[in-house]
Amino acid sequence: MAEEKRIGYQVVGTIKSIKGHCNAGHKVGQQIELDGHKTGGMCGFFYHDIFPYLIMLQFGGGFPVEWGGPDVVELECMDKMNAVKIELKRIKE
Repeated sequence: MAEEKRIGYQVVGTIKSIKGHCNAGHKVGQQIELDGHKTGGMCGFFYHDIFPYLIMLQFGGGFPVEWGGPDVVELECMDKMNAVKIELKRIKE
């Protein structure tokens, strides 16, 4: 099988906290490689929510310093009873 060529920057998500239970099975401290095609096993709802931020990082955009940017942003899933917080970070090689 041929090795996939990365498009854009590498983006790594780190699970920072979980309030309740993550239905996708993620654990605090887990690191997940994500991009426009790799969901990292995230539930569809959360992946859908983070997708615009993920694409921004993957293709060179940045975020305000107040958000942790330009290369980092922290987001929380929409399930407030089982809220998972993830940090997305662009890796510059």
